[in-house]
Amino acid sequence: MSKELSVTVVIATYNMPHWLEKVLWGYEHQTYRNFDIIIADDGSGEETRAVVDRFKKDSDLSITHLWHEDKGYRRQTILNKAIEAARSEYILFTDGDCIPREDFIATHVALAERGHFLSGGYCKLPMGISEGIDKDDIFSGQCFSPEWLKERDFHGRSQLRKLSASPQWGRFLDFVTPANASFNNCNTSVWKEDLLAVNGYDERMQYGGPDRELGERLENKGIRGKQIRHRAICIHLDHARGYKTKESLERNLRIRKDTRRKKLTWTDHGIAQKVPSEAGN
Repeated sequence: MSKELSVTVVIATYNMPHWLEKVLWGYEHQTYRNFDIIIADDGSGEETRAVVDRFKKDSDLSITHLWHEDKGYRRQTILNKAIEAARSEYILFTDGDCIPREDFIATHVALAERGHFLSGGYCKLPMGISEGIDKDDIFSGQCFSPEWLKERDFHGRSQLRKLSASPQWGRFLDFVTPANASFNNCNTSVWKEDLLAVNGYDERMQYGGPDRELGERLENKGIRGKQIRHRAICIHLDHARGYKTKESLERNLRIRKDTRRKKLTWTDHGIAQKVPSEAGN
């Protein structure tokens, strides 16, 4: 893909300002520079706004802070607003707890392909290491070093394999991995026109698979997932998930089952809250 490809990075966040600060440090240090950022904020408080305002003032990052009032878990709603607001033809989704390696955007751009979305990977860290990572660790890249992590008693074999893989070895591992090339909020890129063609996220869904369901509609539309989990890397900081409920998981499973069974390509509960006359499944 052309190195001139413009990318909008959509970072979803909710009341994790210290983690978001570390993530934005990661984007300050990207080797690929033709990108802007949308912070898709599901109702965070003033501390998050202060972090974003500081980066808008003091860094060279182009940041839009897209916020709506906190009325409970409405992440899919703010993500759909971010899709509409994206200035670029290509969108990279990630989370406010995922620090990108310096080649993160460059890898997505190099592997972008029409008719596909890219499914990246992450290395999930425990709380102690998450809290200890600072700006120097991110700018030097040492927090992505398997040796550095092992010194801090991190020994997740599959996680470290992602961090240590060369581009050639990563390509091989992505070819042989049994993991599905699924749509993941923390590390997926896709053409904006493809997202609009399936009407974005289903806003009925809360925590537990709304990104997967979007990916399933894209697949039903003929947009295939492409595995890059050993090449496009971010480190996932630890945090609690108080928004995870049995009810939301069960409802989401029913919606996903319906999407697969009916081979749906469109949701009536997405960006456009109605079915266009030409839309079919």
